[in-house]
Amino acid sequence: MSFTARELGFSYGLHDVSFALPATGLVAIAGPNGAGKSTLLGLLARLRKPYRGSARYEGREIRDWPAREFARRVALLPQSVGVQFPFTAQEVVLMGRTPHAEGWFETDEDRDAAEQAMRTTDTLDFRARDFRTLSGGERQRVLLASALAQQPKVLLLDEPATFLDIKHQLASYRVLAELSKTMLVVAVTHDLNLALQFASHALVLENGRLAAEGPPLQVLDASHIARVFGVAAHIQRDQAGRNWITYET
Repeated sequence: MSFTARELGFSYGLHDVSFALPATGLVAIAGPNGAGKSTLLGLLARLRKPYRGSARYEGREIRDWPAREFARRVALLPQSVGVQFPFTAQEVVLMGRTPHAEGWFETDEDRDAAEQAMRTTDTLDFRARDFRTLSGGERQRVLLASALAQQPKVLLLDEPATFLDIKHQLASYRVLAELSKTMLVVAVTHDLNLALQFASHALVLENGRLAAEGPPLQVLDASHIARVFGVAAHIQRDQAGRNWITYET
């Protein structure tokens, strides 16, 4: 197992949550606003403490991991990042190599990792542009590249499809699904259809508590959606065999 939690709680937004996540796969964290999704992600990223109960990564309490050692294994992509200085997109991606840095200057390994990450996220074309001039979607893809350049074993993402158009939403989730074959990807999402289509496992939070956990088709069914989100929904299946959620208006 990668992350395990037992009666995990925080001073606000999370209460007695228990689960075990595999070493690989794409895990979606869903729930309405204020359900505790970002709080849980922050705890897994070692950014929120103190916490109640137990939260372990690779069998070791998250609070006990040295920050640099943890950062070499777990990368976080927040929902938004403010960059106030005139860094190029490539320089922002190279910042993801910080946990591996041994000196002031980038190594060939750092540059190779950054280039591969930018190729994966389709951001090489604007590598020399000022990050501040990029669109919201372009920035999000650059930040994903920065997280990938970190070469982690776990990738934590808070709303990774934010600011992306439909084409790049699907492209990003295809990338995440491919990455999840060899690493753990945990993504907070409001888009239940993206979770249903791409995730291998799902956690549904409600008022800071775990309302459901398991395969997406089981936990994102009509009854759970009605109870947790307060919306009447139907699960459809298209001609290609893909499941799709429609909502009553």
